[in-house]
This record gives sequence, C-alpha cells and structure tokens, in this order.
Amino acid sequence: MTQAPHQAPAFARQKTAVLALADGTLFWGAGCGAIGEAVGEICFNTSMTGYQEILTDPSYAGQIVSFTAPHIGNTGTNKQDEEGSSPPAVQGARGAIMRSPPTRPSNWRSTLSFDAWLKQKNIVGLSGIDTRALTKSIRENGMPQGVIAHSPNGHFDLDALVAKANTWSGLIGLDLAKEVSCQQAYDFKGEDVVVTPELKVVVIDFGVKENILRCLGSSGVQVHVVPAQTSAEAILAKNPDGVLLSNGPGDPAATGLYATSTIQAIIAAGIPLLGICLGHQLLGLALGAKTIKMAQGHHGANHPVQDLSTKKVEIVSMNHGFALDKDSLPEGVIETHVSLFDGSNCGIALKDKPVFSVQYHPEASPGPKDSYYVFQRFIDAMSSSKQGG
Repeated sequence: MTQAPHQAPAFARQKTAVLALADGTLFWGAGCGAIGEAVGEICFNTSMTGYQEILTDPSYAGQIVSFTAPHIGNTGTNKQDEEGSSPPAVQGARGAIMRSPPTRPSNWRSTLSFDAWLKQKNIVGLSGIDTRALTKSIRENGMPQGVIAHSPNGHFDLDALVAKANTWSGLIGLDLAKEVSCQQAYDFKGEDVVVTPELKVVVIDFGVKENILRCLGSSGVQVHVVPAQTSAEAILAKNPDGVLLSNGPGDPAATGLYATSTIQAIIAAGIPLLGICLGHQLLGLALGAKTIKMAQGHHGANHPVQDLSTKKVEIVSMNHGFALDKDSLPEGVIETHVSLFDGSNCGIALKDKPVFSVQYHPEASPGPKDSYYVFQRFIDAMSSSKQGG
C-alpha cells in the first residue's frame, strides 16, 4: 500500500472512515453512526427505499451493505420500520456504505436521525465513496471480505485492517442462524393479529423478519415462534396446522447440520410447510439437494422472478448470497420459480405433499407486494389439510 499506515492520505486528510478490503483496496470517506470497526462480507443492495428494513434484516448478519441508491438516511428512522423480530431485537448488518452523507430527516414518521439510529444499533457508517466503483468490483470479482472503520480523528492502522479482513473466516461454513434466533419460544402479538385465529403456525426462527410474522398474523393465523435449534418433537407437540422455515443469515449447509433432521420429521408428519430464503435452502438440503455460494448474490427489491406454474412474472425482494443448486434437485422435487436475471432457482415444491418454498421474500419490507400470494397458498394448504383434503 502507498498510504501511510496510520493516517489518511493527504487528498483525504479530512476523511474519518475507511473501507479496507482483503486485497488491500481502500475506500476513504466520511464516517457516521457507530465509532469503531466491523468486519464482514461486502454486498451491494439496489433498493431505492427501505434502508432501515434492510439494515435490521437479520439475514444481513455478517455483512456490510453498500447501497447503490445515492441518498440513504434522508427520511430518518422510526421504530415501525425495523425488521428484527421481537423478542429479541436483532441487529442485522454490521456496516452501511452510501454515496452521499445523510441530511437532516425530512419525513413526518421520523423519530430519530439516521446517524443517531446507526449509533444506537452499533452500525458503522461510511459515506462519500464511489459506490459505483465498489459495485462494479463486486459484480466482476464477487463479494469481498472487508473491514469498515470509523474514527473521528481519521487515524487508522491500515495494515491491521487489511489483515483483519484477510483472516476473517467468511460466511462459508458459518452458522449465524443460532446467533440471531430468539432464545425462548413466544407467541407473536402484532397490532394486526386476528383475535380468534383459525389456524396455528409454528415459525422456526432462523433470523425471521417482523413482516413475515405480521403477514401471518393479519391473515387469521396464530403465530408461535421457536428458536432455530428446537427439536421436531417439541414443534409437533404444539399440534401446528403448518410450519414456516424463516429467512436468516449464514451458510445453509452449516445450519442444516441440525435443521435438516427436524425438517425431515415435519415433512414425514404430513404437516404443510413453507420455507422462505434460508428456509428455502434448508428445505432443499432436507430433501437431498445441495447449496452453492453465489458470486455477488441477490440483494434488492427489483428482481424479476417467474412462477413456472402460472407463467406470471413478479418483481420481488431478495437478499441471499447462497442458493440451491438446481441441478441437484432430486426426483420428486419440482422447480416452481426461477430468477429471470440469472436463471437460478427461486422456488421448489414436493409433488405429493403440501411442502414448498421460495428463495425471495414474499413479505417484502422493503419491496413490491407482487408475491404476497405465497402466504395465501400456505394458508390454503393448511386449511385443506385441516379439513382432510
């Protein structure tokens, strides 16, 4: 590196934050949010809205999010737009990168500035860098490991930051679901929950987003959330009408070491099952498929996906760096959805049982509502099964 190891170069002497990649590349900018440093996988997100939902999505645990939209944080923050489930409140991303520094909040819903909110959530922020160059690099070379650091005096040990990025384990082989999952089971009590629900769903919390629980609760379903490592016996003892495998972070193969046997037992019991994102990948593993690490992943609210059963194309929200290997799908497993960006698998179903999953986020938050029908399919499957159909 040509820069002095402890101070920003002359052209960036007023800079107070830096992103140091494992290959030694440095991006200097202005710091905001938490002071300190965080290591993670760098990904870019193409959503133009919903930065608060993105940063609190537990699926982003272990990652640093670079936003391609230039203006992030300008509408402030509020409690309602957080996606970490409660209890507990789960932090998602480790860092946030944006082109322009956030201005004063300009929205009637805002209760806290973006900078203050980042501090509250212990998220390190960096603005003022060329996010287009970073995005291009990720598209060409894949998601790198890096360290985002914020120091008001602009002094950093650059060699140590690069070394830290290099020595971090990365996401492959990392089970983060058990870290972001709730520690105790609970009943979801959202504002829109139906008072007299007709159906009961057990949600296995691998890092569930709040809006998944809201969508279920507002549809007349009683929602009981259990920790990621809950046994099949404990889940079946609740006599659920259906089981939902939630989204979450990390390597599905690592989480699958304890989750697949549970999923297999639920399938064998004949209970309707829906998987979302990580839950989709875990279902695939339980059925005998394999997962793969993607080069740049899918992160955004503008992804076109085709439902192969209806031929309908929907625009969906996505956030994943792993995917099911479609060539590994075993006999009896149908591919139901496919990405029109790269042809990757986005949905599967069993031929003879009410078991299916999607790679994307039907609950959105942020994103379009094209795929809300997935929840209705799940509810219809539960109702039919309950009636003996």
